[in-house]
Amino acid sequence: MATSSPILGPRLRIVLRPNVAIGPGKADLLEAIRETGSISAAGRRMKMSYKRAWQLIEAMNTSFDTPLVETATGGRAGGGAVLTALGEEVLLRYRKMEAKTREVVEVDLIALRERLPAGGQTT
Repeated sequence: MATSSPILGPRLRIVLRPNVAIGPGKADLLEAIRETGSISAAGRRMKMSYKRAWQLIEAMNTSFDTPLVETATGGRAGGGAVLTALGEEVLLRYRKMEAKTREVVEVDLIALRERLPAGGQTT
C-alpha cells in the first residue's frame, strides 16, 4: 500500500523553491501510481478524487525539468500512468530524506511523547 508516511511522527515537506514542494501526499501519490499503473486507481486508494490526483500530478510534472509521470490515453486497451526515471528518483530521494528525518528526531520525539498525559488525553 502506498501510504508509507507515518500518521504519527514527523511529516516531511521539502520546499524546493517558492510554490514547488514535495511532501508525504505527493510522495504517496507517486508510489500509488507506480503500484497501480493508474492515476484514478491511485486516487481511489488515497481516497482522493481523480481531479485532485491529476492536479497534483500536473503540478509535479510542470515543476521539474521533465515530467515525473507519463500517461497513456484510455480506450479499449486502457490507459495508464507510469513514473518516469525522474519520478522514480524524486520518490526515492524523498523517501530517503523521510527516513533520515525519522532517525534524527527519534530521541526527541520519544522524550516529547513521554510528556503526554496517560491514556492519550490532551487538552
